[in-house]
Amino acid sequence: MSDRDFGWAVPIMRAGYAGRALVYFTVAGFSLWALWQGGSAKGTSSALARLETTTGGGVVLFLIFVGMVAYAVWRLLDAAYDLEAYGSDGEGTVARLGMLVTGAVHLAIGIAAFSLLFSTGGGGGSSITSAVGAILGWPGGRWILGIGGLVVIGAGIFYAYKGIAEKYRAHLRSNEFTRNWNWVLKLGLIAQGGVIAVIGGLILYAAMRADPQEAGGVGAAFSWISEQAYGQILVAAVCVGLVCFGIFCAVNARYRIVNRAAGDDIETLAGRAARKAT
Repeated sequence: MSDRDFGWAVPIMRAGYAGRALVYFTVAGFSLWALWQGGSAKGTSSALARLETTTGGGVVLFLIFVGMVAYAVWRLLDAAYDLEAYGSDGEGTVARLGMLVTGAVHLAIGIAAFSLLFSTGGGGGSSITSAVGAILGWPGGRWILGIGGLVVIGAGIFYAYKGIAEKYRAHLRSNEFTRNWNWVLKLGLIAQGGVIAVIGGLILYAAMRADPQEAGGVGAAFSWISEQAYGQILVAAVCVGLVCFGIFCAVNARYRIVNRAAGDDIETLAGRAARKAT
């Protein structure tokens, strides 16, 4: 197939990243508002539940649902057809398997958003805690959970590394906006990586204690961070970082390059940096 045979996948990718941006703007926005009012930061489930009682929140929930389904489909297509040319070697295979995992996670967020459209209230609990409780009931569940926690920590470290090393630039078009706001994209990935690593650490701790209540998602990560020295300041900084990650997702929705659907004349951020260095 020619590079342009997969052009139909690009709108799916754009819708998926746009939906992902909405999720992080929602979580970070409600969290920063709660902190400003003297409360605590919100997890993903709690933030989505808050949309139920917000004017226009039902529309946002529906858009998040559509976006998350699109993102899950995009990740499935990307992994199956290697649309971004990661390859089939060891590193490429791991990257493509990771796409399936992130797709499944975001599909679960989409299902949660859709269910809230027809609920009568009372949402906001972490699905991670429930999943951890179920796994602990399996034979060898603590070991499975511990390994899973280490994998999540590794994923968080990888996200942060992608931000620090600016690996994402190979997938973004070079233009005035992406060049001037590169620092926001970098900060967003580092913040997202930090939150994921904390979630992985909590899962690992839950495995060690055999207590599912020790685990949780973004809300639990915020709670743990708030218990550290200067915790509220750190939580506010992380929330600002997640706003940056929302911007990163929005920029990907607009400027991400799908290798097998793009022409050869498109200059990436990484390509421009390399050209300027020579």
